[in-house]
Amino acid sequence: MKKLFLILLALLFIVSCCPKNIGNNSENASLQSQWIPLFNKRNLDNWFVRGKAKWFVKDGIMVGEGGMGHIYTNTAATDFEIEGTFRISDNGNSGLYFRANPPKDNPDGWPNGYEAQIDNHQKAHTGWLWLPGKPTAKAKKLITKDNKWFTMKVQMIGDHLKIWVNNELMTEYTDSKFKKGHFAIQGHNPGQKIEIKKLVYRDLSK
Repeated sequence: MKKLFLILLALLFIVSCCPKNIGNNSENASLQSQWIPLFNKRNLDNWFVRGKAKWFVKDGIMVGEGGMGHIYTNTAATDFEIEGTFRISDNGNSGLYFRANPPKDNPDGWPNGYEAQIDNHQKAHTGWLWLPGKPTAKAKKLITKDNKWFTMKVQMIGDHLKIWVNNELMTEYTDSKFKKGHFAIQGHNPGQKIEIKKLVYRDLSK
């Protein structure tokens, strides 16, 4: 009886030490990649600006105001997750861009890339996917409000993307138009303000 008990104990130890989800190790390794801050809460190092919007840091928060324009990270990515905490002022319009690049013929124009919309008033509201100037994939519902902080996360692997708002999956879409580019944030209406207090990403292409 004692011998049987020891055998069972040994088998239990072996099973507990075996790696889980062996058939999915590459995906698990990618999704465990380290989160990297894109905004250091002190200055706009690692960013460049295009357009008329003014960008600055105040009390550890990135602020954009003053009209149409975009601020881009120096970082570019193909497959990734990006997550941020945002707040938009009354009647504001903004967006989180990814795989985005300034147009070569008009660097101050709309980025060539994907946009996760931030706007609590129009039909194609926060959480929708926009392609340049065009609402493309519908978000399930609007759950954000002006002057209230919310989180947004985007995952893009290959041609498949997902957008979460406040940890709720809002949008899924498949598209292969844009392959690689920067992350960017949009300033839009004169008089509005977009604020960002956290922005991190992880590379899923390795």
